Amino acid sequence: MGIEMIFKIAAIGIIVAVLNQLLIRSGREDQAMMTTLAGLIVVLTILINEISKLFHTIQNLFDL
Repeated sequence: MGIEMIFKIAAIGIIVAVLNQLLIRSGREDQAMMTTLAGLIVVLTILINEISKLFHTIQNLFDL
């Protein structure tokens, strides 16, 4: 896990925030909520993959 992951998550957050504001100002609150939810799911998927790699590394480290 490096600094590029932090930048990737931050970029996703900025893009989602901008899209959210644009959709809310155009009167599409439902689509804004779905965009926010999709961004959250993408970030959680990235984090779950990294946590899985961490557990696999710990498992190999202790030969479990």
